Amino acid sequence: MGKMAAEKQVPGGEENKENERPSAGSKAHKEFGDSLSLEILQIIKESQQQHGLRHGDFQRYRGYCSRRQRRLRKTLNFKMGNRHKFTGKKVTEDLLTDNRYLLLVLMDAERAWSYAMQLKQEANTEPRKRFHLLSRLRKAVKHAEELERLCESNRVDAKTKLEAQAYTAYLSGMLRFEHQEWKAAIEAFNKCKTIYEKLASAFTEEQAVLYNQRVEEISPNIRYCAYNIGDQSAINELMQMRLRSGGTEGLLAEKLEALITQTRAKQAATMSEVEWRGRTVPVKIDKVRIFLLGLADNEAAIVQAESEETKERLFESMLSECRDAIQAVREELKSDQKQRDYTLDVESGKVSNLQYLHSYLTYIKLSTAIKRNENMAKGLQKAVLRQQPDDDSRRAPRPQDLIRLYDIILQNLVELLQLPGLEEDRAFQKEIGLKTLVYKAYRCFFIAQSYVLVKKWSEALVLYDRVLKYADEVNSDAGAFKNSLKDLPDVQELITQVRSEKCSLQAAAILDTNEAHQTETSSQVKDNKPLVERFETFCLDPSLVTKQANLVHFPPGFQPIPCKPLFFDLALNHVAFPPLEDKLEQKAKSGLTGYIKGIFGFRS
Repeated sequence: MGKMAAEKQVPGGEENKENERPSAGSKAHKEFGDSLSLEILQIIKESQQQHGLRHGDFQRYRGYCSRRQRRLRKTLNFKMGNRHKFTGKKVTEDLLTDNRYLLLVLMDAERAWSYAMQLKQEANTEPRKRFHLLSRLRKAVKHAEELERLCESNRVDAKTKLEAQAYTAYLSGMLRFEHQEWKAAIEAFNKCKTIYEKLASAFTEEQAVLYNQRVEEISPNIRYCAYNIGDQSAINELMQMRLRSGGTEGLLAEKLEALITQTRAKQAATMSEVEWRGRTVPVKIDKVRIFLLGLADNEAAIVQAESEETKERLFESMLSECRDAIQAVREELKSDQKQRDYTLDVESGKVSNLQYLHSYLTYIKLSTAIKRNENMAKGLQKAVLRQQPDDDSRRAPRPQDLIRLYDIILQNLVELLQLPGLEEDRAFQKEIGLKTLVYKAYRCFFIAQSYVLVKKWSEALVLYDRVLKYADEVNSDAGAFKNSLKDLPDVQELITQVRSEKCSLQAAAILDTNEAHQTETSSQVKDNKPLVERFETFCLDPSLVTKQANLVHFPPGFQPIPCKPLFFDLALNHVAFPPLEDKLEQKAKSGLTGYIKGIFGFRS
């Protein structure tokens, strides 16, 4: 009983209830008359999203499958022996009185599949685990085939039969995919795709969404198998899928990148030299050949990227490949002692071909870094103009954030000027100089914006004038370099914006001066008077909210006041009182008689 109570307190407590009911929930599976029904795809998708696969945690999902399987066995009284002895039992067609028996076999397959995916992640660092991975995939396929065999019974409805066939085809395709049996894999995936497409067309739009999502998941696998079979057009479709999805998932997480590298390696066999800035140098390093062949494709992919997240990922991938190529050239330079210290060839007066190739790759790396930072600056600039944060949890971006990005860009331009082999290239030096002026202008503009925020009008005005100076220099010298400067931020747009900002700045400065003058005047009028004496005059007095607030004079000053008057009764001297003798005697008589009567006890 203690163990049962402990199991009911685990986070999956809600799962326990759905396994204790014969129908196991309306979303999971239903019974229509005598036919058993099991929503296989919906069950596995919901379970995967709720128990770890949203974050790629296959170990957590595997544990969930084991716990749910144990609860099902206990609820159905379908135990494998006892604590002392194991007795193997299989679900047969005669036992199909409850759809939870089908769910039990499904959880067997899901547990084996999740273990295989967990081992796939670990096999990146431990190659021996690949054998265990294939073993678990075969086990998952075996359980799926058993589920399909059980669903062939007349007790199971037609929809569940189709879903079981599609599920088996999906796992079988994954197993063949890992074995690199491309024909068998594409046949299995196509069978799975066909079944889900038919199911999607036979039900409502809400139910069809789930089936269409599964079709989209397996489409890249089908195209990859087709490419390996010999369909060369499939590589283009795979590249488009890569751009749309923003990354690779599932079985293609590593294979697609490896495929692109292999394709470029085949083309690199015919590449022997590269030309840059009028000089042709031989390329003998395979890694450099592969990178240079994919350079144009990578740049085109960045331009075609549909989201900023995808664009940023492609920038990082390109920079990573470039760094690897540069490292390969450095190793070659180190092996040649004569070229290690960047010495010049005495006869030609130029750097060696290998060093010039190193400069070319460094130029590509720095140029890509500049484009990435410029792309980030554009996004931040839009957010600054909106003056609102990107989401509720983040602060609104400030001009200071843009200043940092332009500082990095200017540092990259300085490094470009220092590349060996380009010291005598005056056109290159002039081009980099113009680019530096453009980015200095933008950097100066956002420094001015930061001064405007703190109301330093004079500093901001001087910086705006400096921006116009930089822009005028660019316009005067950019005649022969318009093609190289067309990808840079527009200087004319910046000039228009600066002029409008200068007008706003001058108006704000005048208003701010008037406010300061009024505040100063009101402070002089105050003359340390308490608040009670200056209600008619507005004055900002910070001391009013302190403990020493000057509200009234305390203690108050002495003031003369009239004394209390004295009243004299002058008529009293002229008033004669009436005689009272008769009243006094009568009162005395009645008093004595009453006294005597009281003594002798005579009462009236």
